[in-house]
Amino acid sequence: MRKGYVISVLLIAISLAVISFNTRSGRGYSDDYNSKLKAFTVSQLELLEEARHADLNNEKDIAAVRNKISEARLAMKAADFWMRYLEPLAYKKINGPLPVEWETEVFEKFEKPYRREGAGLTLAALYLEEENRTNDSLASLIRLSLNATSTYGTDSITSELNTHHHFFLCNRLFLLNLAAIYTTGFECPDKEKVIPELAAMLTVVGSIYRAYDERFPSYVLSPAYLELYNELVAFVNKQPRDIAQFDHYQFLRAYVNPLFALNQKMILQYHVVSHSLIDYTLNKKAASIFDKQLYNGQNTKGIFIRVNDSNALAEIEHVGKLLFYDPMLSGNNMRSCASCHKSEHYFTDTLQRAPQRYDKTGLLARNAPSLINCVYNHLVMLDGKHISLQDQTKAVIGNASEMNCSEADVMKKVLSCREYKRTFSRLLAYTPQEKEISYSHIISAITLYYGKFSNASSPFDDAMNKQRELDATAVAGFNLFMGKAQCATCHFVPQFNGVKPPYVGSEFEVLGVPADTAYSRLSPDEGRHGVNAAKETRNAFRTGSLRNAMHTAPYMHNGVFRTINEVIEFYNTGGGAGHGLLVPNQTLASDSLHLTTTEKSELVAFIRSLDEHIVFEPAPEKLPRSGIKALNKRKPGGEY
Repeated sequence: MRKGYVISVLLIAISLAVISFNTRSGRGYSDDYNSKLKAFTVSQLELLEEARHADLNNEKDIAAVRNKISEARLAMKAADFWMRYLEPLAYKKINGPLPVEWETEVFEKFEKPYRREGAGLTLAALYLEEENRTNDSLASLIRLSLNATSTYGTDSITSELNTHHHFFLCNRLFLLNLAAIYTTGFECPDKEKVIPELAAMLTVVGSIYRAYDERFPSYVLSPAYLELYNELVAFVNKQPRDIAQFDHYQFLRAYVNPLFALNQKMILQYHVVSHSLIDYTLNKKAASIFDKQLYNGQNTKGIFIRVNDSNALAEIEHVGKLLFYDPMLSGNNMRSCASCHKSEHYFTDTLQRAPQRYDKTGLLARNAPSLINCVYNHLVMLDGKHISLQDQTKAVIGNASEMNCSEADVMKKVLSCREYKRTFSRLLAYTPQEKEISYSHIISAITLYYGKFSNASSPFDDAMNKQRELDATAVAGFNLFMGKAQCATCHFVPQFNGVKPPYVGSEFEVLGVPADTAYSRLSPDEGRHGVNAAKETRNAFRTGSLRNAMHTAPYMHNGVFRTINEVIEFYNTGGGAGHGLLVPNQTLASDSLHLTTTEKSELVAFIRSLDEHIVFEPAPEKLPRSGIKALNKRKPGGEY
């Protein structure tokens, strides 16, 4: 009876699929889309049937479920090229990496964080590792995946297949995920399956390319692209199937990044137009994944956003620099932005665990993060409290523990200086929406100034762009980073921060950071939970960039670790939970990575290759004179 039931369900599903996934008949490309979605639907139904009837206390039955999950994953990968791009929210139900995610994407970050529940194949595989498993819970994860798959048959999605535009945007995301996601194990819980799934998917995408070219002969993939893609497939097929042995460096440098450049060229050549918010931050003109203009996270110009005149921008930067070093922005005229963000320390403070409090009674609770590359975060501060650099700057100036100065007092003191007043009066012409000098003018000049230091490249970037060779030790470190060490499952290419393709949101992680190096207790700082209270966000912090990390000690939100070696060992031993701390919602695996001494040294060499070629500037020798005599004793950079 069970076999007959399965056959009946499959026949019904196939019939429904023919109706649901119908697009223009006689189109090979659309037919390819339909057939891959149908095959995935069938594999999900087979998995659902196995999950409903398996004895989850019997290893043989569990193995059978795992086998069906693997089959379904391969079917999913055959359609992944389209699914990830055309409906990313539905995809979270198909292959969501977490049971619950709290998101604030760039195009909705003015709203409160919203809860997204994941489901599907990755979570089903992970669920088999839990205790007290039930068939209903397992089946629910798969059923939700099935429901989400039906979304891809709606007219609003299938109509996209009728023009060439969607294809190159799907392909762009596919290439970015090849660089940042598909080879790291981020969304595949079985490390042994990562590279085999990659190889299978690459072969299938090749067939998608052929079907597309037949359907759209006026907008075909270039011969150079197809030749290089075939070389990529051949390269992967010759690689070891062990993620720890895979040559991530050569894969990315010789194949994926050049393919991305060619796809970007075709996006411009074919005048590709996007109607999707998923492309909100991506730059069509970036010719490399390692171009700092690949995506835009923050607007450093603030109120000057429409200013493009180079002379005006230079003037804004100049006054912004003076203000950055000017302690009149603090309540006691003794503290400036540069007090905690010292340019010679890569715009942080490496001398102590955290900056001194305004009243000098002790240290602040959190380490001062570097301002370099902060423009590549969609949420600002370690807890993601602010959505813009301008909001963050205002908050710091007004915070009683940091600079303790009101907006009114800042305005009064700044406008008491003839040089400041004259400069901002001239700049008013560039902000016609404002009739007089405002606080936003002052704040925006500061963010424009320090934002310019985020445009530098590193030796690793130069190597990826084939402008230099990278030391073999650093190459080995990158391969470890992407594979065995699992770093890239949180620190994503190319910024090596918590912003993954398509670069529209910032991720937070719970690592179990201790209050001290003896691991006597968990850090009491609840992080993201203070902004968005939920059990998943307790002790969560925004994943920072590893660029320039060799210069920005101490590390972690509380500055608990003084050296990069301590940080690596923290991860190597499973974070707080691995050290015996109670961290029930830790997102970092608590198992040891078993890194050798040599491997740790290789990781350090790779991190060192992310040190950027930044030209720092000396502090101004003097500050503008004020009409308030008492202010003319202030020192550039402040006194503490």
